[in-house]
Amino acid sequence: MLFVPEELQVHLAFIFFTAIAVYTQNLTGFALALVLLGLVGFTNIVPLEDAINAVTIVAMVNAAIFLYRRRPIKLEASFRPAIHGSLVGYFVGMGILGLVSGSSLGLLRTLLGLSIMGCALLLWRSAKPADTPYGALRFASIGAASGILGGLFSAPGPPLVYAAYRQPWPLKTIQNSLVVCFGIGALLRLVVMGATGQISSQAILLGVESLPVVLLITAIGANRKPPISRKVLQHLVCILLMGSGLGMLF
Repeated sequence: MLFVPEELQVHLAFIFFTAIAVYTQNLTGFALALVLLGLVGFTNIVPLEDAINAVTIVAMVNAAIFLYRRRPIKLEASFRPAIHGSLVGYFVGMGILGLVSGSSLGLLRTLLGLSIMGCALLLWRSAKPADTPYGALRFASIGAASGILGGLFSAPGPPLVYAAYRQPWPLKTIQNSLVVCFGIGALLRLVVMGATGQISSQAILLGVESLPVVLLITAIGANRKPPISRKVLQHLVCILLMGSGLGMLF
């Protein structure tokens, strides 16, 4: 039997989890961080802090490739306040992360898990899109809440995912909107956390070694139509959110 060193097993497992998360991200427009962190949280193969920072690297590269393959990208004007609010939220989230002690991270992890599960329940209950898009203030507020989670955990999905999937837009527009917002946030987080020396060499290695898988899966899947309907996809999104939330709690 072929012997695989334990350290190599960890890295291969992380790459495999990344492949699952990236494929799901390309289908939904948001699930990369939630799925990857959920799997890491469930298996404890690497410290969550390193996984969070590695996710930031992966998410930024995935967004860049995805949007390049989808060019030209046209965003709904009503969604732009969500992006602006999200950027403000990222700074708030990173500020909170810099202030909390190590013992408080467990509480923040629990709050993230609960918020993810709450988003899943809301999205499941509100499967029918709204009649009209949200207003600027509502989008900005939701974007800010999403950005705080992004700054803390590089997982900004829950609030903005619920809002985006409620809009009367085509699925492609929803995907593009979420990927643009989360990609910009990931870049901001990577620059700030890197400049302040808060990204470990382990996190960089995990992120960089996963990039070939990210490149391959995103390049192939970015322009392919999802193999399932919007309704089925929305229910799968809910299941993914619930699973990721539970993974954060246990």
